[in-house]
Amino acid sequence: KPQNTRRIVFHEITKPAILDAIEHPRQIDLNLVNAQQARRVLDRIVGFKLSPVLWRKVKPGLSAGRVQSVAVRLIVEREREIEDFRSEENYRITASLTPTLSKGEGASSRQFTPPLEGAGEAIKAELSRRFATIEEARTFLESCKGSSFSVQDIATKPVKRTPAPPFTTSTLQQEAAHKLGFTVAQTMMVAQHLYESGLITYMRTDSVNLSKLCLGASKKVIAKQMGEEYVKTRQYHTSSKGAQEAHEAIRPTYMEQTQIEGNLQERRLYDLIWKRTIASQMADAELERTQVTISISGKEETFIADGEVVKFDGFLRAYTDMNGVAFKDNENDNENLSTLPAMTVGESLDREQIVATQRFSQRPVRYNEASLVRKLEELGIGRPSTYATTITTIQQREYVEKGDKPGEERTYQTITLKGDELVTESHTTVVGQERGKLLPTDTGIVVNDFLKDNFPEIMDYNFTADIEKEFDDIAEGKIAWEGVVKEFYEGFEPLVEKSVNTHTEHKVGERLLGNDPATGAPVTVKIGRFGPVVQLGGTATTGQKPRFAQLATGQKLETITLEEALELFQLPRKLGTYEGEPITIGAGKYGPYISHKGSYVSVPKGTDPMEITFEQAVIMMHHKHQEEAERHLKSFSEDAEMEVLNGRYGPYIAYKGNNYRLPKTMHERAKELTYEECLQIVQEQGDKPAAKTTKRRFTRK
Repeated sequence: KPQNTRRIVFHEITKPAILDAIEHPRQIDLNLVNAQQARRVLDRIVGFKLSPVLWRKVKPGLSAGRVQSVAVRLIVEREREIEDFRSEENYRITASLTPTLSKGEGASSRQFTPPLEGAGEAIKAELSRRFATIEEARTFLESCKGSSFSVQDIATKPVKRTPAPPFTTSTLQQEAAHKLGFTVAQTMMVAQHLYESGLITYMRTDSVNLSKLCLGASKKVIAKQMGEEYVKTRQYHTSSKGAQEAHEAIRPTYMEQTQIEGNLQERRLYDLIWKRTIASQMADAELERTQVTISISGKEETFIADGEVVKFDGFLRAYTDMNGVAFKDNENDNENLSTLPAMTVGESLDREQIVATQRFSQRPVRYNEASLVRKLEELGIGRPSTYATTITTIQQREYVEKGDKPGEERTYQTITLKGDELVTESHTTVVGQERGKLLPTDTGIVVNDFLKDNFPEIMDYNFTADIEKEFDDIAEGKIAWEGVVKEFYEGFEPLVEKSVNTHTEHKVGERLLGNDPATGAPVTVKIGRFGPVVQLGGTATTGQKPRFAQLATGQKLETITLEEALELFQLPRKLGTYEGEPITIGAGKYGPYISHKGSYVSVPKGTDPMEITFEQAVIMMHHKHQEEAERHLKSFSEDAEMEVLNGRYGPYIAYKGNNYRLPKTMHERAKELTYEECLQIVQEQGDKPAAKTTKRRFTRK
């Protein structure tokens, strides 16, 4: 009973924390229990009700969820933004200028820029406006041939940079992806090991708070290792939408422990957490930013040159976040920072060259795991502890796949003014190249569109955030959980019934491409049992037996044309004869395959079956025959059903549809076993044969 049960709470696995928790037990908070129960029940209603609808309307084995479906929507909509994007060109003007050796009169009374490292180097400046066409850019450069340049204004101002707060679950996932290249699931797995080893606090948290113990320990470590001037104690407060601050931020349990023992991944993640925590308690970094405005004689436009130098490194000595400035351990080493030579207002500058470069507006960037986590957190969708599971689930369901985009080659123009000569050149660059991005599959797009059309509330970005607020109200005892669930169910159940009972002429996501010119049969694309397929014929009106073909790599349901679809039906095709038997490439429900002498080998993913040569097919089938020969260790004339085979986990006996394990002592002489020895093993194991591989089953609806 709750009144007789006490609960202890601790956020780190250390002896003091656990002893303190035992000394201060508390009653079970039924409001928190109710909030958790409401979340669980509502999520099960969504999952258990929506998933069968998808099985009937799209294909078996799919699922839907309150968080995962919205995550897929984000990825699908970003892909469509990219497809609809139209790039616009402009021309960016940059100049390389140097101070004139002889200064004008009165220079000593003018304002100087600080004497930074790099004095004497060329000043890199950019024009304050951009031009829309190459003609405008060329006209401007022509007019600069006789122009003079001088320093019009120098503005110097101090700038402070404040350290980022300690890690929450989502910020740890983002930073580990950016700095260490970890996936979200990998980050959580390594963090779990660190927590279980007592090295960090609990890793599922929305809070950025630090305990007084941690604040005191951090102060001592900073003062000892870097000096008192680097100490600045801070207590952060969470501002994320719908955050729950049940725990501390993620931090090392002992701040004085700068390094740990463990595998490489554990050491790297611990180092990241330690540096982020210690930096959060350090002084601001002090920088000086200088902006020089350079006038052009006879023109309203000006060139702008920016420079920055670190005056006091502060927290940058320990840590630089994702958006931070580059920093080196030696505080006097500013070679990675923009610097400007000493200049005075009114000083003349010599033109080395001016370059107009054609630029194109950038399309939206696809999500990777880290940026998707950031977006989910920004919208208040889900909880940090669910992000890793959500991203894994949408990939397992094949709604989303992680992949690379090769990019495309683009030509751009430059016009260079050097001396009195204008030179126009063409260059090429690769744009749009991306790695490790989350790409929606055809199945993901079809499911997303179906859910948006039929269950707009579930797919609303604000729905999850709003429902989380209600869960928080339940946790605070403000409202009853039964009422929240009942209100949701009463509005949701009619939508489920309506979608199930709605019958359409075509399957969800099906698209008619046209008719086959040879037969007049309709050609459609849709999601089949094993993924996107093209169907030729087979409608009720024609009475023809349908033919199916898998889409080739890179083809999409939304964009494939009739001509491309008809090319897929060129299979099967005979490549030639090998060992007296034909070798052919066919198309099956699992994709294209090569067949020879009753053996089959799948065409590797990403390989175009229409481009496979006879020689390549022979090599692939040879490897297949070799594998099969190595698998069949021995057969017996006494009984054709008795065989000794080589399996994934070693040799075994196959007899009358069952598999029987061989004792390890017999593995080395598996090829030499007699029929009597095999029969004895079968009889000894009797009703306990080795587990058979079961085929994947789908629920029939």
